[in-house]
Amino acid sequence: MTTKKLINEPDAVVDEMVEGMLAAHPRHLRRAEGHRRALVAADGPRPGKVGIVVGGGSGHEPTFAGLVGRGLADAVAVGNVFASPPPDPILAATRAADGGAGVLYLYGNYAGDCMNFDMAVELAELDGIEVRTVVTTDDVASAPQGREAERRGVAGNAFVFKVAGAAADAMLPLAEVERLTRRANARTFTVGVALSPCSLPQTLTPNFEIGEGEMEVGMGIHGEPGVLRAPLRPADAVADDMLDRIFAECGAKAGDSVAVMVNSLGSTSMMELYVLQRRVKQRLDARGVAVHRSWVGAFCTSLEMAGASITLMWLDDELTPLLDRPADAAQFRV
Repeated sequence: MTTKKLINEPDAVVDEMVEGMLAAHPRHLRRAEGHRRALVAADGPRPGKVGIVVGGGSGHEPTFAGLVGRGLADAVAVGNVFASPPPDPILAATRAADGGAGVLYLYGNYAGDCMNFDMAVELAELDGIEVRTVVTTDDVASAPQGREAERRGVAGNAFVFKVAGAAADAMLPLAEVERLTRRANARTFTVGVALSPCSLPQTLTPNFEIGEGEMEVGMGIHGEPGVLRAPLRPADAVADDMLDRIFAECGAKAGDSVAVMVNSLGSTSMMELYVLQRRVKQRLDARGVAVHRSWVGAFCTSLEMAGASITLMWLDDELTPLLDRPADAAQFRV
């Protein structure tokens, strides 16, 4: 069975998507000089400010381009569907974001992204641009405790990018922006659950299988295997499972404060997301954990995959003001 998508030519879908983004968000985005797949914040980069460059494969919108704007990321490199951007657009984004104070790269922990961003670091250094890197690793289910560095970056990207963008917007030096970003990443935890697969524009066929009435906990945003496949349960039980996995990482004791994101993986409705949000609040209240801010919606998708993820970022006196600092991107505002 094939799936349906509103596309023209499959091989043109990413470039046509970029054209649509630029047409829809001229107040936030413009094309960076030097590459059609590099976009820059309309008023983000400025002299003396650390530049924040993000990037990754397409198909996860609004991540990554939707998080480019004042107080967030300064530029983005756009890859093909589920594929890392090559070094050329990353370099073009770097040059566009550079304000003379260095550039911080942020991207999820995937082999292709790591390789291509590392190559871009070498090219940027030939231009005299100092570049540092923080790889996001918030997906709790993708590797056990003790191997956190192997975990993937998923919806928690938004919180990590937000802290980095705020620190740079405050004109902090590169080393301090990097330190705070690593702190945000270490305190951000995500677990997702998939109910149905996505399909690629080139094939229009599901890229993995989930049986009728089944769900998979911990599945990755490219269809990477999760940690548990089981019959679909009521929303509260599903939320409890995801939250228990997050609580096992961070304790979640009375008096703590967190930021919450309930994220659609593509085709899950707002109604379902708010049902999950309701349970998240109940569980946090029961532990005496304060919800400082919540975001509910589509922030890191996997094309039309059904399912959702829950992200909690543990806040402290350093991270809270950075999360609260005003930001204005096409798909994320504070």
